[in-house]
Amino acid sequence: NGSQTDMSQQNLTGCNLKNANLKSVNLSQANLTNANLTGANLKYAKLDAANLTGAILTEAILTEADLEGANLTGAYLNGAYLNGAYLEIATLNGAYLDGAYLDGANLTGAKAEGASLIDASLLSAKGMMANLSKANLYGAYLSNAQLSDANLTGASLFDAVLTNANL
Repeated sequence: NGSQTDMSQQNLTGCNLKNANLKSVNLSQANLTNANLTGANLKYAKLDAANLTGAILTEAILTEADLEGANLTGAYLNGAYLNGAYLEIATLNGAYLDGAYLDGANLTGAKAEGASLIDASLLSAKGMMANLSKANLYGAYLSNAQLSDANLTGASLFDAVLTNANL
């Protein structure tokens, strides 16, 4: 029907939303601190300015989701699908994105200090002026990634694939 379920500004702290179908749901400014969203379908979801601190999003589907300005500090996104997601100015400090798929994602201005992106795929991702200091990008796929003016101070790029990447 094209309408979007509105759950914006809701307090969903600690909720168990494992495998929930939240496709295209509006969760703008929602509080999802420590929520369990393992395997949830959040494709096209609107999560701008949402608080996802410590949330578990392992293998969640966030393809083309809007996470602009979202707080994902210490969140678990291992194996999550964030292809084409909008993560501009999002906070991912200390987040776990091992094996996550961020192909074509927009991380412009995002803060991911100390984040773990081991074996993550960031093919053609945009991350201009992103803070990836002390991030672990061991074995990450960064081919064609646009990370100009990104802060990579102290970041680990061992075994990372950097073909045609703009650092």
